[in-house]
Amino acid sequence: MNRISILGISISLSVGIGLLFPASGGAADRDASLYVGVKVCGMCHKKEDSGNQLASWQKGPHSKTFERLGTPEAKAAAAKLGIADPQKSAKCLKCHSTAYNWTEQVATEKIQPEDGVTCESCHGPGKKYMPKSVMEDRKKCIENGMVYPASKSCELCHNDQNPTWKADRYTTKDGKKVGFDFEQAYEKIKHPNPKVKH
Repeated sequence: MNRISILGISISLSVGIGLLFPASGGAADRDASLYVGVKVCGMCHKKEDSGNQLASWQKGPHSKTFERLGTPEAKAAAAKLGIADPQKSAKCLKCHSTAYNWTEQVATEKIQPEDGVTCESCHGPGKKYMPKSVMEDRKKCIENGMVYPASKSCELCHNDQNPTWKADRYTTKDGKKVGFDFEQAYEKIKHPNPKVKH
């Protein structure tokens, strides 16, 4: 079993990826009125000694999901669906922007579409779990809305509803071809806290 840390919370990864995606933690469970936005999350998660998760996110692909919709490749994929501008299409923004909260309308003004996929897309709306006294206790975080493990969120967008989905994109350790593999995808977005003991 592998162990990783996301925003200071240790996560155990099971070999069976199906175990990572129970019904709880889905989009329907997320109250958009409780989003706080990446600037608020970044106030605490930008310290170098604790891993500077904000900088890792800024350098990673999730912060650039809105920009990616402006690429020729995204425009070509959108055109096949009859979408003229993917950066203005709610069908695209529901996954490319936390502001849409997996719907086809803006769900919160605290996050701008241009912010891309922010902390709360993966970890859940932060208003109730962001106080330091809560954040330092994993059980309290979960009780207050933190999605744990954050890997429960991945397949809300990384699935066969995505117009660029490839069912054989990844090859797992055992040689199986799959459309999404958390362990490999995590390498592109990881932002561990070195202070957390495994």
